[in-house]
Amino acid sequence: MLKRRIYRLMGIGGIALLWSIVVLQNASDAAPGPKDWPQWRGPNRDGLSNETGILKSWPEDGPRVIWRTESGDGYSGMSVVNGRLYTMYGKGDEEVMVCVNTKNGEKIWEFRLDSQYRNQFGNGPRMTPTVDGNLVYGISAQGKLYALNAKTGKEVWGHDLHDEYGGKIPTWGVATSPLVDGDRLLVDVGGKDDYGLVAFNKNNGNIIWKTETDLPGYSSPIAVTVDGVKQYLFFTGKALISVSPKDGSKYWSYTWRTSYDVNAATPIFIPPDKVFISSGYNVGAAVLQMKAAQGTVNVEEVWRSRVMRNHFSSSLLIDNHLYGFDEGTLKCINALTQEEKWAVRRIQGNRKSYGKGSLLYADGHLIVLSEKGMLVLVEATPTEYREKASAQVLHGRCWTMPTLANGKLYVRNQKEMLCLDVRSDQQGSN
Repeated sequence: MLKRRIYRLMGIGGIALLWSIVVLQNASDAAPGPKDWPQWRGPNRDGLSNETGILKSWPEDGPRVIWRTESGDGYSGMSVVNGRLYTMYGKGDEEVMVCVNTKNGEKIWEFRLDSQYRNQFGNGPRMTPTVDGNLVYGISAQGKLYALNAKTGKEVWGHDLHDEYGGKIPTWGVATSPLVDGDRLLVDVGGKDDYGLVAFNKNNGNIIWKTETDLPGYSSPIAVTVDGVKQYLFFTGKALISVSPKDGSKYWSYTWRTSYDVNAATPIFIPPDKVFISSGYNVGAAVLQMKAAQGTVNVEEVWRSRVMRNHFSSSLLIDNHLYGFDEGTLKCINALTQEEKWAVRRIQGNRKSYGKGSLLYADGHLIVLSEKGMLVLVEATPTEYREKASAQVLHGRCWTMPTLANGKLYVRNQKEMLCLDVRSDQQGSN
């Protein structure tokens, strides 16, 4: 009765205004902020952050620890949107996705994805959750795909990629992180009968289109536009494949075979018309040039060599230079000419090896995490290797790429997750 009385007093115009406010508030709550990290490799899937004012020198034990909390088996990355962090790990006999408060590390919700995947190189999930609006998407290491309500952790829809579509589970588990583009959720399913690459409706899980029958890679898809033609690029177990967003029809493919089908690093778009790919096992790297005409796209090789062998950590493109791990060596090369500018295997401060590390870029610097938990700050310049700071922040195997969001750096191993304050004014937001 009270609601009806209020509505009569407000009239139609007032009700419409109130409804608009509610809708706008919900949209605001769901939309990522300018310094959030909503998916694998950040806002643009390139490992580059637009944050400035980060610490350029650290105490001996590293940036201040804001909080630490339990983690678990696996190598899933951390996505951060609107004060919430989403990641996945193995817990007992299960794989779970969790949501934690970025202010204090307290768990908000937990969702069981699957029974835990076990492997000699590490148990647990591999992919990084993708956050889009009110939904967060995750895939277990054995191919269970879920869309969850980002606020509550409740299941919205799900698919078993193996049982429903014949998706092959790669030797070391499913690692691809879905890409959201418009109403599509793009997934490297690796299934039979043209269920290799699939565009799901992100809201209800219905299939919009499917294409190709291919072995899955461990890489994650990206979207690029060349000469006005948009493409989705999938780095599968056998090739780099370009397809049309409209119906999944293939524009082109470039064969790329690696031992054990380990094509894991994410392709890197080099504007306006090139793409870089790289794999380990002594395969190397290549830059391809895409040429669009009459609604289709062709590709030709610019260069190919073993100068950069990304095993599973993806490189960064900064001012036409690529920074990344050539197996266990941190390198800088010219993206257009493949010229090596510098190469370093060991961390200067204590002579420890980088190993198979990972990195991101922010405020003119590379933030690098070695595979043994040494955090290192390196100036992003092709002139020479310039190390600014280093500190041991974790121990054990650290194969998860760090995440930077709103002045906070998130790192994890297979036991715990840390939130570090890396703002120069030490006033990081939530």
